[in-house]
Amino acid sequence: MTRLHFTPPTWRRFAPPALAFVLVAALGAALLRPKDTSSGTGDPLLGQTAPTFALRTLDGGTLSLAQLRGKPLILNFWASWCVPCRDEAPLLREVSEQQGGGGLNVVGVLFQDPDQGRMRKFIADYGLAYPNLLDSDLKTSINYGITGVPETFFIGADGLIKSVDRGGLTRERLSAGLKTIGVTF
Repeated sequence: MTRLHFTPPTWRRFAPPALAFVLVAALGAALLRPKDTSSGTGDPLLGQTAPTFALRTLDGGTLSLAQLRGKPLILNFWASWCVPCRDEAPLLREVSEQQGGGGLNVVGVLFQDPDQGRMRKFIADYGLAYPNLLDSDLKTSINYGITGVPETFFIGADGLIKSVDRGGLTRERLSAGLKTIGVTF
């Protein structure tokens, strides 16, 4: 008795893995692409009063949102291990130096970064003179809906969140966010 051996066409053998690869690549691209919400849509906190906080500084003091009211605020959640945070740090330093003291507050909030030595080195390496706060219990991060870093909130002098940028800031995205709180850069 002769057995017939059926070999499926080549495309049938490669189609399932190719389809799986395309689906995984598309999902990965969608998940890894920074979500730019500076256009004013897509974030439930937009237009809402910024969640309050009182957090410890690296020097042991405390800074609260109430102390910052009355001036526009950039609230940047970051970590020393975050590569996009390194890319945006010079921009935040620049805007803080240009606008800080007079018409704008810039504040960093450290997110899931347990090594204070690395935090201090990052701050020194990038010359960040603005306050950086420790969110040890992650309560503030949860209240702001932080899912990763960097994430930046542009808060108006009235205490309302005017723009949210999730992903590393570029000069253009920073300028767009600042514009929503009445600051030019």
